[in-house]
Amino acid sequence: MRVVLTVMLACVLLFPNTATVFASDNGTIAFSSRSEKSQETIQELLLFWDEKELYVQSPTRHEKPISQAAENITVVTAKEIEDMNAHAVAEVLNRVTGVFVDFQGQNFGSSSLLHIQSPNHPSSPERHVLVMLDGVVWNFINSGTAETNSIPVRIIKRIEVIKGPASSSWGSSLGGVINIITKDAGDTKRPAGVLSASYGERNVQDYSAEIAGKAGTVGYYVSAGRQDSGALQYYRTYERSNVYAKIAVPLSDTVKLGLTTGYSEPRMDFGRFYSGALASSGAAYTFFTTATLDALLNKDLSFNASLHTFKQKFDQANDFINPSSLYQNNVVDEDTLGGTGKLVWTHGAHTAVLGVDISHGKSDMERDAGPFLQARGVAPVTLLSPSIDKWALFANDTITLGGFSITPGVRFDHNNITGSFTSPSLGVTYKLFEHTIIRASVARGFTIPPLTYTSSGGLFLAPNPSLKSETVWSYQAGIETAITEYLWFKATAFRHDLKDSLNAERISPISPTRMFFNEGGMRRQGMEFEAETAPLHNVSFNAGYAFVRTDSAQGIGNFDTYEYNLGMKYDDKKSFMADLFGHYVWWDQPAASAAEYGSFLWDLNLRKKVCATEATSTEVFFTAHNIFNAAQYSNDSYINPSRWLEAGFRLKF
Repeated sequence: MRVVLTVMLACVLLFPNTATVFASDNGTIAFSSRSEKSQETIQELLLFWDEKELYVQSPTRHEKPISQAAENITVVTAKEIEDMNAHAVAEVLNRVTGVFVDFQGQNFGSSSLLHIQSPNHPSSPERHVLVMLDGVVWNFINSGTAETNSIPVRIIKRIEVIKGPASSSWGSSLGGVINIITKDAGDTKRPAGVLSASYGERNVQDYSAEIAGKAGTVGYYVSAGRQDSGALQYYRTYERSNVYAKIAVPLSDTVKLGLTTGYSEPRMDFGRFYSGALASSGAAYTFFTTATLDALLNKDLSFNASLHTFKQKFDQANDFINPSSLYQNNVVDEDTLGGTGKLVWTHGAHTAVLGVDISHGKSDMERDAGPFLQARGVAPVTLLSPSIDKWALFANDTITLGGFSITPGVRFDHNNITGSFTSPSLGVTYKLFEHTIIRASVARGFTIPPLTYTSSGGLFLAPNPSLKSETVWSYQAGIETAITEYLWFKATAFRHDLKDSLNAERISPISPTRMFFNEGGMRRQGMEFEAETAPLHNVSFNAGYAFVRTDSAQGIGNFDTYEYNLGMKYDDKKSFMADLFGHYVWWDQPAASAAEYGSFLWDLNLRKKVCATEATSTEVFFTAHNIFNAAQYSNDSYINPSRWLEAGFRLKF
């Protein structure tokens, strides 16, 4: 707090007559037929109709206008992330309608389980969601899930979320894709960057620095950060150090080389469980490198090749508190090496993509059991090293015919665990009116069972090497429109028919050990609605609603899950911004979980520019989390914190 006040005072004293200048967003829309004032109003809606402004790459693995994307896709930009003062990827995703984030405590940096158009239930697990960063798959091959608290939000340029299977482009992604795209290397001789610091209650701290520029012909981007916190709730603490770097090297006018590397080291206490008998803590690290080569072969044909390595380690200790002794310790150490080759042909009405993916992953696992478990027949030490080899061919074509955009796609995957799978898809968009687009898609998708289920097992879990991939046929249709120049609206209906879904059963009536089997199927169906207004007197509103009905054929039962997002924003585009956001989710959990989700969680973000020069600007910000002390959690082991406050500043140069 003292740092913030010092910065404000210094700006007032040093630059008393400096005008405050606020840059407008990029990637917005202007309609030339409207007045200048109307154009500015429409731009606030981010309607994405102008194909020159916003492109997405996740649907077909090559950039194309979002108006030609038949998938149900949401884009979150770096500007939006900054406005919400997010510290973690999960906080950002919690604002995306149709994404259900089950926070494991909702503390600063806490773990989270990600679901897309599905409930928080064993029948609809988080392993169905594929998470990627710079094209690197972030999911553990051991568990199939992804932990995003190792990803610093400051390096993110945008997040593209595909809601529904994207297997025809990306392979194992039955539930959807979260594609995190990092900021570009700089292209100016003069470096530009941001210094940021914040401090909150319970010693919550977040510091970061980033710089981008050009040295000779080589563009660069470098970011480093540190997060730390005391326990906002129930002994749950968190700390992380991270560094990320990117360079872009033009080898010629038509050939460019790119290199990235990143390291992150989160450490956390998960809290106390089973009436305080157990304490759990974890340490992790992630390290990755990528190399890309982009070449323009002729005016119609381009080539891209990439290689990546990814190391991910997680060490979780579970100990009895009184008396102190080991319950269980798990160490998972994974290495993945992969590559992609891709040709893109653009000619006339066609934008065709043909590519190949290949990867090898190995998971070294060590499980140490304490005296309590050893007395119940668990081996003192278990060492396993399962691996998985994958390769795939994929192809798609975006064909534009008048107001239509038609995208057929297909992918053939093979791995040494479940064999081969073919994923076709077909998507269509149609420009119904000047500012109205309708979308429809059908796709087949799959998710590979994790190595824990097939090769290694776990505590009281036996492996089943005969497991098949879970599969789905998905159908979606929707409309996106500017009803008036002051209101944007989007509606989507979906249906996902799953087959061979996994369910765990005891191997005998008296044994606690379970095994997973492919059993029956289920149906997830529902709808999403989103709306946003243009600013009136600098005030705008947004709202979102998602509903999912899950019908299971496995005797598990039926579940209704829904969420509401409500937001109000004031932004004068010069010096002051205020953002109020409320989120509510109905998890439909059984009474045994002792869940609590009877009210909205509201957050308030304030930002004020306090000084600016020709070369720099400084702003201070303030956030009140859970301002009404609401309770919202899916399990009483992960009760969310009550209201807590933080403040900070950003220096941009």
